[in-house]
Amino acid sequence: MKYAILLVVLLPLLAAGGQPAASEEPVFTLNDLLNEALRRNPDVLAAQKKYEAAKARPSQEGSLPDPTLSLGYRNTGNPVPFTSIGEDPMANAGVSFSQELPFPGKLKLRGQMAEQEAAAALQDYQTARLRLVSRLKAGYFQLNYLYKAEESLEKNKDLLQKFARITESRYSVGQGQQQDILKAQVEVSLMLGRLRKLEQEKQSLKAELNSLLNRPPEAPLGRPADTPKPELRATLDELYARAGKDSPLLKREQAMVERSQFGLDLARRDYYPDFGVMGGYFNSGRFPAMYEFRFDVKVPLYFWRKQRVAVEEQTANLSAARHQYESMGRMLNFGVKEAYLAAQASDDLLKLYSGAILPQSTLALESSVSSYQVGAVDFLTLLTNLRTVLDYEVMYYEELAAFEKALARLEELTGASLL
Repeated sequence: MKYAILLVVLLPLLAAGGQPAASEEPVFTLNDLLNEALRRNPDVLAAQKKYEAAKARPSQEGSLPDPTLSLGYRNTGNPVPFTSIGEDPMANAGVSFSQELPFPGKLKLRGQMAEQEAAAALQDYQTARLRLVSRLKAGYFQLNYLYKAEESLEKNKDLLQKFARITESRYSVGQGQQQDILKAQVEVSLMLGRLRKLEQEKQSLKAELNSLLNRPPEAPLGRPADTPKPELRATLDELYARAGKDSPLLKREQAMVERSQFGLDLARRDYYPDFGVMGGYFNSGRFPAMYEFRFDVKVPLYFWRKQRVAVEEQTANLSAARHQYESMGRMLNFGVKEAYLAAQASDDLLKLYSGAILPQSTLALESSVSSYQVGAVDFLTLLTNLRTVLDYEVMYYEELAAFEKALARLEELTGASLL
């Protein structure tokens, strides 16, 4: 938050000194991250290729089995090809063609099963994209919080160091206490420790973001650009409806339910026989040519061990898929409500911090500064009020990041655009 009023009060007290140097790191936007990650992230690319592979399955599954073309000869008396053709009516050479014919409807059902598997793979791809976007946004907002917290600590460390110099000056003329100097030095050391911890968290988070971008962990990243605070305008019921309609997680389970239904229909149709046809021509030399045609029927003779058990299997698969769909719907609703409540709580706290807590704590600090000038309060009170302002400012930015991350989670669960 701003310190304009406070600085006016402090000017008579503070010695001259510049503010911390502005960061020279390059600034990147959220869209920069998203565009690069969607092009390069290996998890998203793998999901995309799995979908492309699955799209090629329905045509294959819905096609007839490859036919068989046979060429051959038949000799009597010796194995040398064609030597007895024309001398023995049983000897011949010829060609035949055979084709398997599944019972009508089986190929269509296999194709429909593959189509639903492709539809599920598409939703896996969409889920991977939404998950990546959510992780990037959460990392972006967390990194922005770390930079804001670092700026607050640097600013307050600078003020505290100036307070320490003032205390030393007062002590040198007999108006201060040595313990006040020690307290200021300890507080500066604590701030340096917090800054070191923030720097470690920044570097770890940048390495994580680089991994999502498919970059080396040490690749330079820069600092996130400031973004205006978003607003949560959707109601909980609207988010429930959006999740039920657009969530790829739920769409995937729906596709698997339909795939299992087609699998059950196919298992039931396997009670019916498949067919085969074969035709051939055979040349016997000076004897009359021979022709052959055959119609085969594959009889499901052992249906009580195969087809009946297959129907039981597919019935169980269908029931499991329906339960999985129901479970996913419940899980989505829970996740939506959890993220919505978290966003609401953070939004309320942000309003409380900006509207009451920070202004009041700043006024308390201003009052203690004025009182310290005339000796009405001790240095510990001044130090406590300064630490309070710092803590509340850092908590404000932390809550802002929590609010934005909750919205990113809602986007992942519902497919809605909230940020």
